Amino acid sequence: VTKEVDSTSKEAKSFLKQQEKWQSAAPASLPTVSGVKRPSGMSSLLGKIGSKKQKMSTLEKSKLDWENFKEEEGIVEELAIHNRGKDGYIERKAFLERVDHRQFEIERDIRLSRMKP
Repeated sequence: VTKEVDSTSKEAKSFLKQQEKWQSAAPASLPTVSGVKRPSGMSSLLGKIGSKKQKMSTLEKSKLDWENFKEEEGIVEELAIHNRGKDGYIERKAFLERVDHRQFEIERDIRLSRMKP
C-alpha cells in the first residue's frame, strides 16, 4: 500500500524519523567483534525478514481504501463542499441536538409550572 503525503506534514516527518532509526539500528545490530557469536542460518534470516514487517490495522486499511476511492472517483471536492453546507452530517446532528434540548426545556417548564399550584 502506498500513500502520498506532503513532505512537510507530520506524517512524512515521522516516517523519515522512523527510516533513520531503522538505518542507524541496522549497522549496530551486526557486531564486528570477532569474539561475539552472530546468529546464522535460516532462522536468523527469517527473523530479520519478519521483524521489519509492519502490521496494518483494519481502521488504517479502511482509511487508505476510502482515500484511494475518493481520488479514483474524483469526489474529493464534492465531499468537502457537501460537508461544509447545511446538508452535512455534523450540522444535522448539531441541529437535532439543539431541537431535542429545546424540547426538553419546554417540557421541564410545563412540569414545573404544574407542580407549583
